[in-house]
Amino acid sequence: MQHSAKYIIHAEIQTSGVVERSDVVGAVFGQTEGLLGEELDLRTLQESEKVGRIDVDIDSADGKSFGTFTISSGMDRVETAVLAASFETIERVGPCYADCRVIEIEDVRAAKRRNVVDRATELLQAFEERAVTGETLVEEVRKQTRAAGITQYAGLPAGPNVETSDAIIIVEGRADVRQLLGHGVKNVIAAEGTDVPDAVTQLTRDRTTTAFLDGDRGGDLILEELTQVGSIDYVAFAADGKSVEDLEHAELRDALEKKIRYDQVTDGTTPREAFAPTEGGTVAPAESTEDGTVAPAESTDGGAVADSTTGSTGSTTGNEEPAADHTTAETDDGPDEREPQTLRGHVEAVVGRETGQVRLLDGDLSTLAETDAAGAFDAVVDSESSPHTVVLDGTITQRILDITAQRGVGQVVGAASGEFVKQPTSVRVRTADDLL
Repeated sequence: MQHSAKYIIHAEIQTSGVVERSDVVGAVFGQTEGLLGEELDLRTLQESEKVGRIDVDIDSADGKSFGTFTISSGMDRVETAVLAASFETIERVGPCYADCRVIEIEDVRAAKRRNVVDRATELLQAFEERAVTGETLVEEVRKQTRAAGITQYAGLPAGPNVETSDAIIIVEGRADVRQLLGHGVKNVIAAEGTDVPDAVTQLTRDRTTTAFLDGDRGGDLILEELTQVGSIDYVAFAADGKSVEDLEHAELRDALEKKIRYDQVTDGTTPREAFAPTEGGTVAPAESTEDGTVAPAESTDGGAVADSTTGSTGSTTGNEEPAADHTTAETDDGPDEREPQTLRGHVEAVVGRETGQVRLLDGDLSTLAETDAAGAFDAVVDSESSPHTVVLDGTITQRILDITAQRGVGQVVGAASGEFVKQPTSVRVRTADDLL
């Protein structure tokens, strides 16, 4: 009967003497018998399973008894209320005087409804946490498709572009390779622990190499091994205490964009410690960032490319000095011709004024060359020394991005950025809106 109950009658009872549970049950049956007619007689209702058993909880103290009893009902509200009211007619329990009062008629279905609401809320929250929007579904498919492109290079997990790319990214293990592939980075290979394989060592000597490692002690150890047996150009770390495989897309891209040259690490400082200030430095204004963080790293890169291309550092310096003198002379002649001292100033002068020009800058933000934007590709190719920065009043195309990567340019700032099939990790791409 309990399973089909709609209501539960709760009553309390007090007696003038000591009574037991059986006395209370007998009083309920005996003193309500014939009171409500045969249809609502308690024994008849129990036999027809319209009411349940009487549950009594009785205690005694100081020669008196007091307690409660409950009875479940499967009848409608009116019949249940009539039955409950009949319990208040009980005047004696055994030999003792008694006082009985109904304190509540509980709606069992209301309690069930509350449970349904609570459980439905839990289920909905769990469902919403797992719900996939159209955008996330598409991104997940793309990620899985990219991750499926994991290949082998000398028996090591790698991306499909490792064999052909002129720049590679070394990570710790297969999960890291899968993570980068899932975000579109295909020139990645795993070192598979601190015992760096010969194949990876050889790659570091032949390619521009970035070590992208976990932000923990394990990352430090792998980098130490890599630098002992190979040649590392750049270093990037996941956030402190995080693994590369756990990074979100924005975190992964941000870490790669903020990579530093390994030779920038000062004595007594681990690369991970040197990398941390670089992350904080990006919060500073654009001028401070360009002059204090990115410029030195990329300038070193530019110098390295220039040395390997010309084979003569001295000749390059000799060519640059007259240009510097000439620039100084022009500056002295007229204050209106003064060259900007910050990257923002150059961007304002070239892009902000819609000059339709391209300006090549060295690591000190001095102008190496300036010409029409249509000749940007040829200007980068023909530059005697590798520019550190290219400021373009036009759209940054894949063709321009490729040549800047080949010449060791650190960053390109344009009026707009086009769609890139392949974006080199060594070149930072920005638009004028980021600086102005």
